[in-house]
Amino acid sequence: MNEERRIRRLAEAELDSDSWQEWYALTPLQRMEESMKLWQFYLAAGGSLDPEPDSQSPFNDVMPHGTAPAYGGAGLRVVRRGGV
Repeated sequence: MNEERRIRRLAEAELDSDSWQEWYALTPLQRMEESMKLWQFYLAAGGSLDPEPDSQSPFNDVMPHGTAPAYGGAGLRVVRRGGV
């Protein structure tokens, strides 16, 4: 059945551009490998996986605004380390 689906998609891709034909001709594993290459390029080019703020979210006011700390920590300073 998967082979039938690939053949049908290839037939549909004939109507589209050549790049889509190449994509539909790949196996699912090959597509996943190509997608991982794109993610690596995106992150290397400065892309971020952090979600963008959603002004419609009910949690928007609760979450702190501003940039995250460069070292990846919580951004809070430790005032006292010893006991009280």
